[in-house]
Amino acid sequence: MTAIIDYGAGNLTSVQYALDALRAPSRITRDLDTLRAADRLIFPGVGAAAAAMRNLHASGLIPLLRERIAVGVPFLGICLGTQILLSRSEEDGGTPLLDILPGQVKRFTPVDARDKVPHMGWNQIHALRPHPLLDGVEQDADVYFVHSFYPAPTHAADTLATTDYAGCTFSAMLARGNIAATQFHVEKSGPVGLRILQNFLQWDGSC
Repeated sequence: MTAIIDYGAGNLTSVQYALDALRAPSRITRDLDTLRAADRLIFPGVGAAAAAMRNLHASGLIPLLRERIAVGVPFLGICLGTQILLSRSEEDGGTPLLDILPGQVKRFTPVDARDKVPHMGWNQIHALRPHPLLDGVEQDADVYFVHSFYPAPTHAADTLATTDYAGCTFSAMLARGNIAATQFHVEKSGPVGLRILQNFLQWDGSC
């Protein structure tokens, strides 16, 4: 069973609908025992970083997240769930995050007035190396983004794929060990997103 972590952020049901399309059993939950028993975890979300972190602290989920990642459970972050893995966000005047993957979350600063923030719509991802989640995904495939902030990991090796927007080449996918994360919405990215989700469901957490 795949557990979708409910920490008060939005967009949880759309992730579950995508898993339903793949006929993959899933449950949206914040119950610690259910999360501990899950075969894999998905950490999605939309919204503000500070509110999400308050909810994570209040629900007691942070120790569990660290525990399950440490024992090698396959883990997928999506959008806000990707950003929260990093150390600190510029959002809300500066928000400390989980610091599981060292790095910052930065706001787009467009150099051209035609580049709107939030970055919303389809854009290409350019893979920097092979990874099980990218099996069968063509180079420079189009995926769907909705975000004003982007992950900037400290270690270049944590970036799996990049995207260009607003004069910036940013990390669109992160990967380290049993952690993978997408700044784009896999659940809204059509066949490419479903392929990435299917790959995640078959992934044992190794690279």
